[in-house]
Amino acid sequence: MNLSRPNASDATRTSNRSKDVVPMSGLCVRCLDGCTGNCEVFKATFRGRELIYPGPFGEITAGGDKDYPIDYSHLNIQGYALGAEGLPAGVIGGPDTATFPVVSTETEYGWDKKVKMKTPIFTGALGSTEIARKNWEHFAIGAAISGVTLVCGENVCGIDPKLELDSNGKIASAPDMDRRIDVYRRYHQGYGEILVQMNVEDTRLGVAEYVNKKHGLETIELKWGQGAKCIGGEIKVNTLERALELQKRGYIVTPDPSSPLIQKSFKEGAFKEFERHSRLGFIDEKGFYDEVERLRNLGFKRITLKTGAYGLRELAMAIKWGSKAKIDLLTIDGAPGGTGMSPWRMMEEWGMPSLYLQAAAYEFCKKLADKGERTPDMAFAGAFSSEDGVFKALALGAPFCKAVCMGRALMIPGMVGKNIQEWIKDGKLPNTVGQFGSTPEEIFVCYEEVKDIVGADEMKNIPLGAVGIYSYSQKIRIGLQQLMAGARCFSVPAITRRELMSLTEECAKVTGIPYLMDAYREEAMAILEG
Repeated sequence: MNLSRPNASDATRTSNRSKDVVPMSGLCVRCLDGCTGNCEVFKATFRGRELIYPGPFGEITAGGDKDYPIDYSHLNIQGYALGAEGLPAGVIGGPDTATFPVVSTETEYGWDKKVKMKTPIFTGALGSTEIARKNWEHFAIGAAISGVTLVCGENVCGIDPKLELDSNGKIASAPDMDRRIDVYRRYHQGYGEILVQMNVEDTRLGVAEYVNKKHGLETIELKWGQGAKCIGGEIKVNTLERALELQKRGYIVTPDPSSPLIQKSFKEGAFKEFERHSRLGFIDEKGFYDEVERLRNLGFKRITLKTGAYGLRELAMAIKWGSKAKIDLLTIDGAPGGTGMSPWRMMEEWGMPSLYLQAAAYEFCKKLADKGERTPDMAFAGAFSSEDGVFKALALGAPFCKAVCMGRALMIPGMVGKNIQEWIKDGKLPNTVGQFGSTPEEIFVCYEEVKDIVGADEMKNIPLGAVGIYSYSQKIRIGLQQLMAGARCFSVPAITRRELMSLTEECAKVTGIPYLMDAYREEAMAILEG
């Protein structure tokens, strides 16, 4: 198994001097006195805790690169020459009618009050990170015009410089949250929704009460964790005043900005950023049910839950408790995950990888379903970026999995589109882009489609990052249509686990998906013996 180097990574901007490296420690086989670097041990010698995180913060996203024994690439998709399932009403099977463009990629989630999406994907939690804040218009408008759900992540209100609290310490005004909700809703096309995520700090500040009362938000998401880390959300701040402000609001800020020694070190330039941490969430069954009921009594129509790459006990808790509480969507995020602010070694070495965790999620849901219990709709997350991954996730989790949550993959088009907009303005288009033209109309293949959606007059207000996300979503949708047509599944509910085969016997053992030399063998033998 080819593992990542634990002492050197582009994420932490470190590298080994030697080409020969000890697999376990990541140290060079020959460590030379006088070496000028730049492995993590070398760099941590003088930068210390900064080496815990990928960087530079606010300018990058990061994803773990550990090569697990099996992953979704160890599954292949079946193709058929016989039959067709899930055809639209009025369409009969045949080469002239059952074509791939008639495949429906629409999906829906919810216990009773369903939310429909045009494509079975939605964003990861875009919360208090600088990447999310400064690119919000690109992300939100892109998701809205693409007809998919946008998740506004944790701590958005708590870090807002313009946050106003009432005499009880609850939110009176949160302009950045207002902006985020308003931008998505302005371009909402009737598919998908914006939902807000809550952690411990958000609950204490009264985020649920604020977004429900002021904005009439219909869905709120509880958060147990994510695929990248098993601690609360983190960001960095680069001024002492900001660090003290967040500490005063109740956040954990390290190093302690109130310490005279730390203040002196910061002013001398020894370090340039403070870390703001959320508290660990602690859950219990009764407390979970009570919180779901409290949120319903506030007026929320849908309650969703996001959980991370914990082990089988926490997975069972999320599924069973979610079933009893009738939550509307359970998003299960596997390792390694990551969007920009997670401890690098935690991202690499913590948690159950996506395929293992999500295979177990299917097993657990099936166990409850066989007893006659209804389970929440599920979404899978953790390193998905293409239509084949979406198809495999839907099939592995069928019929319980309704969508795939994408973190970095849905952020990158927003950032690329934003940068193209700047490059056009500055006359500095790189050849990778400039070879297609010099105007948005020439460069973006979906430009006219977006104009048709929002109107010619409004198009001047649409950032190119949003056009980028729409283009990427179109690629996922059309690619998914082709894969579904090849598997003769003409709608998302028609996709089953039989559309997959395992490439290794180990994958078959973990997932329950038959080894490819066993898949459909009984049917094949029946044909030969007939």
